[in-house]
Amino acid sequence: MNKNKSGSSLRSSLPPVDRLLKSPALAALVTAHGRAPVVEAVRAALENLRAEISAGGSPDVSDASVAALAAAVLERAMTPTLRPVFNLTGTVLHTNLGRAPLPQEALDAIASVARGASSLEYDLATGKRGDRDTHLDSLLAKLTGAEAATVVNNNAAAVLLVLNTLAQRKEVIVSRGELIEIGGAFRMPDIMARAGAKLREVGTTNRTHEKDYRDAINERTAALMSVHTSNYAVQGFTASVDEAEIAAIAHQKDLAFICDLGAGALVDFRAYGLPYEPTVADTIRAGADIVTFSGDKLLGGPQAGLIAGRRDLIDKIKRNPLKRALRCDKMTIAALECVLRLHLDPDRLAQRLPALALLTRKQSDIRAQAERLAMLMRQRLSQYADISVEDCMSQIGSGSLPVETLPSAALVLRPIHGRKSSGAWVNAVSAAFRKLPVPVVGRIEKNAYVMDLRCLADEELFSSQLNVLSLEGGA
Repeated sequence: MNKNKSGSSLRSSLPPVDRLLKSPALAALVTAHGRAPVVEAVRAALENLRAEISAGGSPDVSDASVAALAAAVLERAMTPTLRPVFNLTGTVLHTNLGRAPLPQEALDAIASVARGASSLEYDLATGKRGDRDTHLDSLLAKLTGAEAATVVNNNAAAVLLVLNTLAQRKEVIVSRGELIEIGGAFRMPDIMARAGAKLREVGTTNRTHEKDYRDAINERTAALMSVHTSNYAVQGFTASVDEAEIAAIAHQKDLAFICDLGAGALVDFRAYGLPYEPTVADTIRAGADIVTFSGDKLLGGPQAGLIAGRRDLIDKIKRNPLKRALRCDKMTIAALECVLRLHLDPDRLAQRLPALALLTRKQSDIRAQAERLAMLMRQRLSQYADISVEDCMSQIGSGSLPVETLPSAALVLRPIHGRKSSGAWVNAVSAAFRKLPVPVVGRIEKNAYVMDLRCLADEELFSSQLNVLSLEGGA
């Protein structure tokens, strides 16, 4: 501090930029990041100091102090905003945290095609231009039983493309109970409107019958559509029409039956001790002409929207000019091809596909991990928080099996005995964990900070960060 100096004197004492750049600390940063970013950081640090002085403050304006401030500014500027985090929320396929983790084989495939030229749209056999869908078409046909398939950048795009191709300026019949809204206030009726299709609602919120579909068909009808209620369940006094019956109604009138399946399971999850989720193959067998689904949910791959079904309809969809605007890049295709190949070996899928491995973790294993970490955390944090291991329930997430939960175990932090719990305390603890080198994202529940360990794959890295964790601000 410089309490004896006036504001004008402090301002005049601020070191010049050129002199600061010659300091050892900043010279090293110039080598690492380049001159321009360091100069910008130095100027930002000096401007902050001028503002502090103008407000009546007396900051340290020595060369070493200003250089340290500039280095801190540069570090913040150079830290990526898209960063790996520990997902300890209890939601396995968390939309805000990137959904499904990719297997190592897919990461290797991405790196392989990203570092140079690839055969993305080049036929190596003929030496002519190829089609990027050929890398996935036969795999998807084998795994789903569909005649053909194509891929775009997410499932909303898949629905948009399908409806724009098959139902532009025509009506699509959908049960009122299936007009879903997904995250970010993104609604199925809005997608249909943007696609140029007219929504024809039938039935009521809780009950729809075959007669509702039949009575709604007219000369303007292009298709019947079923939408998987991915993020809610209607229970109680309900009635719905199964996909085979909807398909039969559509085909009797020579109409297409479109099914937006959402989660995109390619295997029967009951084989892994999980609840049943309709598979793409089941839906195709039920008579769906087109099925759309996500790549980064239960399929366990990268973000993508997959479209499988009748070859004539897929060919028509691929000719739509929107297809080019919505297509996937080479890295997505490389990762997706790898993940689809893993599905050809269902006996080992739970060991090789990270998303499925997380979903099938035993509660006893998770609890044992929690007990080990609780011991370490008590050594570091016992003066700030009471740490317990408690049973909890995880959810699958991203609209997959919305009412199903998985038994798990969590680390729970509460104020030490005698200290009153408060929202401020638990918010401070949550913030402290988010400030770690690899941020930890848990959840706040009943004035406690809860870390569900179902998705904690790297226990060693998590443990190593406890040495730099500080809860003093929330103590």
